[in-house]
Amino acid sequence: MKIGILGGGQLGRMLLQAAANYTVETHVLENDPHCPSAHLCHSFTKGDISDFDAVYQFGKNLDAITIEIESVNVDALEKLQAEGVKVYPHPSAIRIIKNKITQKQFYKDNGIPSSAFVITETKEDVLNHLSFLPAVHKIGEGGYDGKGVQIINTEYDVDKAFVAASVLEKKVSIKKEIALIVAMNDKGETALFPASEMMVNPSLNLLDYQISPALIPEKVLWVVEAVAIKLVKALKSPGLFAVEMFIDQNDEVWVNETAPRVHNSGHHTIEANYCSQYDMLWRIMLQYPLGNTDPILPAAIVNIIGEEGFSGNAVYEGLEEVLKTDNAFVHLYGKLTTKPGRKMGHVTIMHKDYQDLTHKANKIKNTLKVKAN
Repeated sequence: MKIGILGGGQLGRMLLQAAANYTVETHVLENDPHCPSAHLCHSFTKGDISDFDAVYQFGKNLDAITIEIESVNVDALEKLQAEGVKVYPHPSAIRIIKNKITQKQFYKDNGIPSSAFVITETKEDVLNHLSFLPAVHKIGEGGYDGKGVQIINTEYDVDKAFVAASVLEKKVSIKKEIALIVAMNDKGETALFPASEMMVNPSLNLLDYQISPALIPEKVLWVVEAVAIKLVKALKSPGLFAVEMFIDQNDEVWVNETAPRVHNSGHHTIEANYCSQYDMLWRIMLQYPLGNTDPILPAAIVNIIGEEGFSGNAVYEGLEEVLKTDNAFVHLYGKLTTKPGRKMGHVTIMHKDYQDLTHKANKIKNTLKVKAN
């Protein structure tokens, strides 16, 4: 089969690494010929994944196509699907999820628990909803990795609000942040990966490190899993979906956002689970049985992020020390240049003892630094 990936970042890179286990011809569409995925695919096409013609011409001779980021041209994917190219996930699911407004409306229409929201287009709209604060303001389209999100606690924060179609979400009093990855094949069969607990960097608003399986009460886990399954079933699409959720102080479960693709919260599955999230997506696209999602050992992920104050050619400090750590697996994404907050790699740590996991995760976080020369 000829299968294409829209986007050539680190998610595409790890997806291609998993593809080496199968008989599949891989194609990548990406603007940057030096992207992390460029040298790992059978065929690389330079082009804009948001451009209709580029996506259509890229995909028309393929058997199937998937995405590694949501900012793709959905109209082209719909045309390709109508002409017989299999698209994972379906364009209808991508269209719902890629816009925060339609995503929130989808949750409301399908009885998925998610915080109350109002739609805004101007700062005046936010000022008209001061009684709604504290809240989180999310731009409708274009946000990623913590960009396009602002915390609006009081009227004095309204200057940070977006002047664009956005969602103002009621803030949740968070006890834990959870991510759960759901796989669904063309037959509607599903498989759940163990839930992961995410520790988010408050200044960058992106994942700092996480632990899986998450330590949450069994009854709460049942709700988390039931909500995730209900959400994915409602999307009516095969593919891989990462459902990010909050558990509040009363152990109520709220959906934050959904990603219609492989996800940062599932990186650890490469080493720590019998079937990785990347292998699972290939199984779905190649029409193979769903894999075994059980954990081999508990695991933690530490994101390797560009240090504040450094931009330019990447230099990794502390890498040798981290490579000496037992049961630590380093993944560098092959990005030649760094800038503050840029995801440059990750480290997975495995250990049966959660205390040891947390200790090693924090040690690695403070040891491995990405700077520039």
